[in-house]
Amino acid sequence: MNPATELVTSTLANFLNIYLLLIFIRILLTWFPTVEWMNQVASFLSPIVDPYLNVFRSFIPPLGGLDLSPILAILVLQVVAQVFQSI
Repeated sequence: MNPATELVTSTLANFLNIYLLLIFIRILLTWFPTVEWMNQVASFLSPIVDPYLNVFRSFIPPLGGLDLSPILAILVLQVVAQVFQSI
């Protein structure tokens, strides 16, 4: 494989893995809405992560107040990251 192509694909895979971590952190922060310092972190992560999650929220409605759309969002992102890692 061309070294430039390998660099691009590994960089994209690493970016997607970091983005996955940000999604996990954002999801965990929604479980603790009353902790004051977490609101600051959540306000930083929301504009980064929520646009991607909103794509899945638009066609997966909450079930009994539980938002299941991040599960599909994470699975899709993991598949895309695996594709980039396997190239």
